[in-house]
Formats: sequence, structure tokens, C-alpha cells
Amino acid sequence: MAKKKIVFLTGAGMSVESGFKTFRGQDGLWEEFPVEQVASHEGWLADPKLVNRFYNGLRKKLFQAEPNEGHRIITEMEKEYDVTVVTQNVDNLHEKAGSKTVIHLHGELTKVCSSRDQFDPRYVKELTPDNCEVAEDERAEDGSLLRPFIVFFGESVPMIGAAAESVAEADIFVIIGTSLNVYPAAGLVGYTKPGIPIYLIDPEDVPTGRIPNLTHIRKGASDGLRELVETLRNK
Repeated sequence: MAKKKIVFLTGAGMSVESGFKTFRGQDGLWEEFPVEQVASHEGWLADPKLVNRFYNGLRKKLFQAEPNEGHRIITEMEKEYDVTVVTQNVDNLHEKAGSKTVIHLHGELTKVCSSRDQFDPRYVKELTPDNCEVAEDERAEDGSLLRPFIVFFGESVPMIGAAAESVAEADIFVIIGTSLNVYPAAGLVGYTKPGIPIYLIDPEDVPTGRIPNLTHIRKGASDGLRELVETLRNK
């Protein structure tokens, strides 16, 4: 019998237990730098050296971070389910935990790319823990400045179509640690099949509108996923 398909949409709250700072909220990264300075196309054009220094530092912190229990539970669920992770996070903690199918909506911090065409795969380069910094004026193979492989605010989200297709096939949809304020990711819930169970794992109140069949598990990622696993086993 085919496995049920479960799709996870994960946000910043997924990585909090790994010690990786969230981009929003208290003590978020944007308190150190204005968002428009380090995560917008205008900021990149104004001072690419500053932007690259910011992401060099963030990358070092990421390579020191480890997946938390929540990441590992999602990987374990692949034994019983056909699992796809759609993440708003730019970290690689789902992959480090062993998740096989991960769709990154907002790019990947471990990669750099051409600033002329960031989604041309010929110029996307994976960095390693011992070579994780972009030097000032370092160039991609097309001659343009290397830039972070990040979808800056205001830029298009090319992976949203693939994410919507996965969500449309889901038998169970689980939202973890996201405020549902950032579009187009927040609109993915609208692609679910009618009647499927939807779970929201977040200790905070989240504006969900009128999402049908929604169960809110008011816990952090790891505790909430443990409860989810038990709930699904008892169904």
C-alpha cells in the first residue's frame, strides 16, 4: 500500500532549538542590521561588500549549528510516510538531519551564486565549513559578483510552484514555527485538498483565519512533533 503523503511547511521557529537565530522576533538578526540593508536587492546594489560580510558571519554560525530533535523526528517519519519539507528557512538543518526531499523557498545560506542571474545552476556554488566565506569582489564564473543564494525581500520566489504542487498532493499538511505572515509561503495552505487534516505547531497565537480542519498544537517544534506523532498513531 502506498504511503500517505505528509507535507511540512517550516519557518524560523523550527530552528530555534538549534540555537540558530530567527530573522524576526525578539533578538532577531534584523535587530543588528536593518532588513533593507542586508536582505533587499537595493541593499545589495548599495553595498555588496557589507551584504557578503553579513552572510559570511551568518554562515559560520550555521555550520556550527546541529539539527534538533524536531528535525530528526521529521526524518524518522519518512519510515511511515512520503515526506516533503517545504521550508522558509535558509539553513540546511533539515538536510543535516537526513530529510531527503526539501524545497527551499527563500534560498540556501550554504550556497552562493551569480548576481547577474542567481538561479542559473551553472553559477551556483556550494560552500563548505572550511571554505564558507566570500572574499570581497569575488566573482562567479560569468564575471558577476558572487552573492548569497538567498531570495531577498521583493524578489520572486521561483520554488513556490513546486511547493504548491507538493501541498496539493498532501494527505496531511503540517505547519511549524511560522507566523503565516510572509507571502507567498503563507498562501500555500490554500492549495490543500478539501478535508485533509491540517496541524499547526507553534507555542504562540498565529493568525490562521478560517483554515478548516485545523488543529493547533501549542508547543515548540520538538515537543509539538512528538505530540503529532502520537496523534497520528492513534488515528
